[in-house]
Amino acid sequence: MQQTLRLRSKIFSLSEPKVMGIINVTPDSFFAESRAIEVDAALHTAKKMVEQGADILDVGAQSTRPGAEILNAEQEWQRLKEPLQAIRSHFPETPISVDTFHAEVAQRAIEIGADMINDVRGGQMDDAMFSVVGEYRVPYVLMHSRGDSKNMQNLTHYDDIFSALVEFFHQQVYRLQSFGAVDIVLDPGIGFAKTHEQGFEILRRLPEIQELFDQPILIGVSRKSLLYKTLGVSPEDVLPATDALHMAVISNGARILRVHDVLAAKQVIHVYSMLAR
Repeated sequence: MQQTLRLRSKIFSLSEPKVMGIINVTPDSFFAESRAIEVDAALHTAKKMVEQGADILDVGAQSTRPGAEILNAEQEWQRLKEPLQAIRSHFPETPISVDTFHAEVAQRAIEIGADMINDVRGGQMDDAMFSVVGEYRVPYVLMHSRGDSKNMQNLTHYDDIFSALVEFFHQQVYRLQSFGAVDIVLDPGIGFAKTHEQGFEILRRLPEIQELFDQPILIGVSRKSLLYKTLGVSPEDVLPATDALHMAVISNGARILRVHDVLAAKQVIHVYSMLAR
């Protein structure tokens, strides 16, 4: 498995799992405490996460929760630009990922300092995305999904969810590489056009994905409905369950955890590292 990512001029090791902290510059993300739409709030969240040990900051201006409004590229950029610039300026040494499915937003973000692109639509919403990623040669998170925030909950029927996931990754990795992309991270897209049962099946079968692909795996399960609806509680009540699932997925091969709670995730990884010695 690929053990490094090139983030501009630096080599970023994945020899042990890393934590990607979520900064939502949105008014409507599903977990209220992650919302930081004003520049000062985004900086406060970034500072807290860096102090707690975040390895990457993932900044997004478009909510992707089921039913969320879909912004066009210009609307998204106007929401993202100032918080991204401020975070880049205040934390010059911290890798920054931008969560977008618009190629124009990705290009603008890279040009003002983003190191990585995290695309929840896996290149399916904007045909120019792979070209941008290949041209700038930045790491790219390729996530499996169907549809968009308006209809993805109605697109959960698969003849075989695991086979569909594998086929998607094979096709899109090949396309990305044909555009010159080098550092590709796979995200199975838990909660995106998948039932909770399908999500748990995928997480159980991460070792099989790792056997089939050279690319590292990113997992985003932090406080998701996979947990809070299964347990019959709210997103605010599932940090212990999130931590338990984080331990399971890194044991199954995940290299990056995308999280709301950086300190808790770092502690999980530290304990895992002690067990794995």
